[in-house]
Parts: sequence; C-alpha cells; structure tokens
Amino acid sequence: MPTSKATHAITRRSLAVALAAGLVAGLAFASPALLATAAPTAAAVHADAQGVAFRLGAEQVSIRLDGAGVVHVQALPARATDTHTLVLDPQAKPAKVADARVRDDGATLTLASDRLAAVWHKAAGTLELQDARHHPLLTLDLAALAQGEVRLIHAPGDALYGIGGYDKDQDASAGLLRTGAQVAKAGEQGHAGAPFVWSTAGYGVLVDSDGADFALKDGRIAITGLSKPAVDVYLMAGDPPQLFGELADLSGHAPLFPKWANGFINSQWGIDEPEFRRIVATYRARHIPLDAFTFDFDWKDWGKDWGEFSWNPAKFPDGPTGKLKADMDALGVHMTGIMKPRVHVNTVEGRYATAHDLWLPGEKASPDYFSHQPVKDIDFDKPAARAWWFNPQLAHSFDTGIVGWWNDEADTTKSDTQFLNMQRATWDGQRAHSKLRVWSINRNFWLGSQRYAYGLWSGDIQTGFASMAAQRPRMLSAIAVGEMQWGMDGGGFFGHPSDENYARWIEFGAFTPVFRVHGTEGEKRQPWKYGPVAEAAATRAIRLRYALLPYIYSYQHRASARGVGLVQPLAFAWPHDANVRNDVDAWLFGDWLLVSPVVRQGQTTKRIYLPAGTWTDWSTGKVYAGGRTIDYPVDAKTWADIPLFIRAGAIIPTWPPMDHVGQRAVTTLDVDLFPATEATGFDYYDDDGETYAYEHGAYFSQRLGLQRTGNGVRVDLAAARGSYAPALKFYLLKIHGTAAAGVTANGKPLPSFAGTDALGQASGEGWAHGHDRYGEVTWVRVAAAKAQAIVLTP
Repeated sequence: MPTSKATHAITRRSLAVALAAGLVAGLAFASPALLATAAPTAAAVHADAQGVAFRLGAEQVSIRLDGAGVVHVQALPARATDTHTLVLDPQAKPAKVADARVRDDGATLTLASDRLAAVWHKAAGTLELQDARHHPLLTLDLAALAQGEVRLIHAPGDALYGIGGYDKDQDASAGLLRTGAQVAKAGEQGHAGAPFVWSTAGYGVLVDSDGADFALKDGRIAITGLSKPAVDVYLMAGDPPQLFGELADLSGHAPLFPKWANGFINSQWGIDEPEFRRIVATYRARHIPLDAFTFDFDWKDWGKDWGEFSWNPAKFPDGPTGKLKADMDALGVHMTGIMKPRVHVNTVEGRYATAHDLWLPGEKASPDYFSHQPVKDIDFDKPAARAWWFNPQLAHSFDTGIVGWWNDEADTTKSDTQFLNMQRATWDGQRAHSKLRVWSINRNFWLGSQRYAYGLWSGDIQTGFASMAAQRPRMLSAIAVGEMQWGMDGGGFFGHPSDENYARWIEFGAFTPVFRVHGTEGEKRQPWKYGPVAEAAATRAIRLRYALLPYIYSYQHRASARGVGLVQPLAFAWPHDANVRNDVDAWLFGDWLLVSPVVRQGQTTKRIYLPAGTWTDWSTGKVYAGGRTIDYPVDAKTWADIPLFIRAGAIIPTWPPMDHVGQRAVTTLDVDLFPATEATGFDYYDDDGETYAYEHGAYFSQRLGLQRTGNGVRVDLAAARGSYAPALKFYLLKIHGTAAAGVTANGKPLPSFAGTDALGQASGEGWAHGHDRYGEVTWVRVAAAKAQAIVLTP
C-alpha cells in the first residue's frame, strides 16, 4: 500500500482509530441481514499495538487507532491511491496512543485505548466499537466497504445529529435531530454540511468524502455516494465535547479570529465615506460599542480594471491612500469588505483569467446584477486561481484598511469546496503577506473550511419574528457539524424590522459567536434608527456582550484548541436528558451561561426548560431548581430583558464595557463565582489579539478552580502558562452565596476591609464582605498569574 509520507501519517492515524473501535467481543445488536454480508476470512494479517492490516478479498483493509477516541478503517481497492479530500487536515500529524493495546485470540482481534475498544470479528467480517466500559456502540460491516458503502448498526432509539443544516429558506422545524435520507453537502445560502454523523449515545462516524448520502433508519446508518475509490471511515467514541475534539484533530483546528471580531459588527449596503464617518462618530458619541464595520459593494471599484479588488475612490476618497484606515484605527474601528467569486470578463484581470484558464469550466459570461457588465466565476478548486487571488491590488486594499473578508455568492456551483477554496486562497495570501489574523464570514460551510479562519452566516434572510426564531436551529445545526463560528444578518436582510423585532434581534445576536447586523441596499441597522426604547434595549445588550468579552474570548480559544465552541446545544452538556435532545430554544454560552432569547412579538411569559442543576437569573438573582420547565416573565414594553441564567459552579470573568476592544488596559479583572459542591473550573485566556504569536507560546492562560467545602469555599489559581504578559495584575473574585469570616491565600491570612470602596482603595490583596443582587458575597482581591489556594472560612 504505497503512500506519500504525509498521507501515510494520516492513514496510519485513522487506521489505529478503526482498530480501537472493534474491541468489543460479540455482536450485541447485529442483525442477520448484516451478518449475511460477511466477507471471506482475511489473510496475511499484519498487526502492531496501534492497528492491523490485512487483505479482504480484493481490498487492502487497515484498522488503526487514530487517537485515544478514534479508529480509522480504510478499504483500499487494487490500483487505488491512498489520497484524501479536504475534509481531512493535510497538515495533521500522526496520533500516538500511549496506552494502545492489541489482543488476538484467533477468532477476534481487539484494539483498545482508555476511551474505546474495537473488535474485529474475523469470520463475520465485522468491526465492533465499544466504549471504555465495553458497552457496544456501533458495528461496521467490513465487506460492504468493497462496494463503496459504509453500513453500520447501532442501538434503536439513539439520537443522531450532524450531516447538514438548513439553507436560508428551508423549513427548519426538524431542529437538530437527523433521520431518514440526508445529504452531506456544502449547499447554498447558510447551509452547513459535513460527512459526519454523531450521537449523544457516545459515538460519531466521519467519512472522508466530498459529499455523501446518508440513510438513517431502524438502528442503521448507510453511507453511499462517496467521492473516491478508497473508503476511509473514522469511528469515534466519547461524549459530545470529546467527539468534537476528535473531529478537530482529524479535520483541522480553527485558528483564532482577531479579538476585535468578538465585538459588534455593523454591516451596510449603500454607503459612502462621509456617511460612514458620521455613523462611527455617532456610535462613539452615544458610547454604543462597535469594533468593525463591513462594506457591501460600495467599497469596490466594481466593473473597472482590478475593481473587484480595489477601493472605490469616488465613494471613499481616503480609502486608497490609507488615511481612512489611520482615522479608523484611532477610533478602534476595523473595516471589512465584501468579496465576490466573479470577475468582469472585459478587464485586465478578466483577460488574465481567460489566458490562464482560471474560470469555472463550461460557465458562460452573463451580466452582473450590479454592474450589468459580463462576468464569470473563478474556479477556486484550481491551485493557479488560488495563487493569483490575493494579488497586489487586493494586498493594497488590505494594507489600506480592508482587514476582514465577507465572502459572498460562491455557493452556486456543484462543488462542495468552491467556497472553502475561495477563503483558502485569501487565507494563504494574507498569511504570506501579513502577521495579522485572518477573519472571514462565508455563505455556506463544508467541513475542513474551519482551518482557514472561516465563519458562516445564514444568508439573505427575511426580517420579522418568524425569520429570527428560525435562526436558532440554523445556528445550532451548523455547530453540530463542526462550524463553531456562526452569525446572521441581525435585523434580517430583506425588509425593515419593527423596533421591537430589532431590539430582540440584537439581544439574540449578542449571544451568538459572530455578532453583526446587516440589511439590503439602503437599510440602516444602527440602534438609534429604531426609536429610543429599542435603542436602549439594544445598547444594553451590546454593552453586556462587551462586559463578557474576557469570558467570550476564553471560550473562543477553547474552540480553537479543543474543537468545542462558545455556543453549545444543550445536548452537548446533558447528552442523556431527553428534554434537550432537540431543544433549539436555549443554548449554553460558554459552559456557565444558559440563554433563551425572546423571539416572539409581544411575549409576556416564556416557558424555558432548565436542565439539571441550580440556576440563577443573571438580572434578578432569583434561583431556580433545574430539571424542569419554568414560566419566565418577559417585559413586552421595554424589551430590555434577556432570559439569561447562571449555572451552579460558574466562573465568569467580566470587565467594564468599552467602546471597542482594547480601548483601555485592564489591570483588575472581575470574576463572578457561584460555588457548587462539585469542583468546577475555567481557563482564563488572553493574548495580543492580533497576530499568530499565540501559536508559538505567546499567550497567557491560568486555570481557576472552585468548590464549596461544607460552609466554606476554596478557589485554586494554577500557575500561569505562556510567555505573553497582559496588563492584568489582580483578580477581584466575587464569591456569591458566601459570608466569609476569614480568607487565606496559601495558608496566610489576607487583610480584611470594611467594604468594596476600602478594598478598591487598597494597593494589594485583601477581602471584604457585603451584598449584591445575588445575596451574600465575599470579595477577594488576589494577584493574578501566580499559583494560589484561596480558602474562605465561615
């Protein structure tokens, strides 16, 4: 089985995973139909601790552990090449499983790790995946692989997720659960797809293919329509966060967006430089936070030579010179711009594309709807097209201020990778040109895109409450296929939202990964355009988002490092709670906040299911027991309330809202803590927010641990990691539900103060007791960055 060095590493890793999946002895729920497809006995078995390879008929089959929770099964036909699609990360390094074990008793061969067991039943020609406790999860028919099919059985009743989301007009009432015939595709207008299906029962299945057809029925999964002769199947075992961690290891980790991209983004179609300057000045005068502004067609010299890549000097005279960038840099506003996949045929760049065969094959020129001049689409699946895309003209636009990319309309071809490769071209070009982080949003998603700083927005949606409500399953289903950076046109693209609809949409958007507003040509989405009541509600939501930025950025780092993002469907954290199997009404924001935005007009009471645990209302301090549905009062007049709940055990860092990210250096970080009897933790993370220096160790990370111990509380600060030195000097720990009589740090008493004012005037560590909206609270100020054990005694 000859391979290149790079593909051999990928194959070896995935093969090891597949072996681990077959460890379980016996087919606990195998059917006669499945067993009837069993292949002849395998010959020429070659095994080691990580996997096994053998011939099964005409196929070369390998089963290997590809990480502690992954088994890779490959069936390689004669004369087929061991190549992979862009679903897999071409830069992935082979996984090493330290505790890998193999046992061959003649009838079965078992691979095991601390997460799974994979048992190859030789006579039956099946591979069984078990969890660490030897509970059966899946059984794979090895013989079917020779037919280019993946056939699996699982326990009836398992909840299945993944595969695909919804385009902008598709009925999304099915929510998150997947059944019946499903197509894995990139799709159009907000669709997200991946050849990946997973279950809260503890398993996932990834196939390496550009597109695939899934049939989910009666405890069976059948996957057909694979794009290449070699069949590569990755079987995973674990809870949802573990599954998405393995998916990131296989498909690629998303790089961190710049820190400013976690703030508020105003997008607008129909604008020029004078209006833009007035809008920014108004945001700053009203102290409504804003970090970025996105231009539609207006920023481009559309239809002129190199106009697809260049500033429009008539509308933005200070754009090409860099003066506008300098002025916006001083105000903390980043400019981002729309990019289209099409180029005007009768231009210098169009003639270059013709001469170098960069167009989509077979596409005829047609009039552009904006310039009315003939255009054609670049074929980004061609390496030459990608190499040309970030040309000197686009580089100049980047240098003079267009530092983020809103990629549009590359979802109209049959290629699952056209949009992926469009952003890949920009990623490669910007990374070669600048140290600044790449940011983009795009109109569809195919697994693997996340490697290229790729966000998804839900397309050209309608305004109104029904459209707003329908964005919830779109967001959560995109996350359920691996796209953790999702956003929408806040307020809706088509139409003008009512004042109430706008206010509630801003509150919804404040608790999504990418927080932005947009509308069709001439539509304005600034808060002050919707009356004083809506402006007040929207401003409050935007400022709350900015107060939570240290919390948000820490979870965005987790999304990059571990594959689980800022927003999680409730089934991620409560996989065995049937009440949240298909819940799209609420989600986790980080690990410690549950949000359920108001999406109905005039609503005065909202029914909200709270999972098991104790929950505290963010705004009022009222405490709710979980595992039940509550009737939550909603303010239908001011629209100022957001149903937001704090989970017991929470650790939530905040800072005072700013007009933009980095406006002021933060030397003391507030941290709200809600101790539980079970130990909990939070990894606070920071870096320069702009470059990729964090990839080389220039970051700050500190683990905060929390636990209630009898009537006391213990807070553990681990030693800081990383070489980045933030301005941070102290944490102000706000330990709720606790009236301490004494506080020690590393066994030494801390000085007490009469209240927060006295504590704030002191220069060092100390503590005070008092009350806030949550009741009793003990404030403890301690030095950041060093290891400390903080103990509160009653």
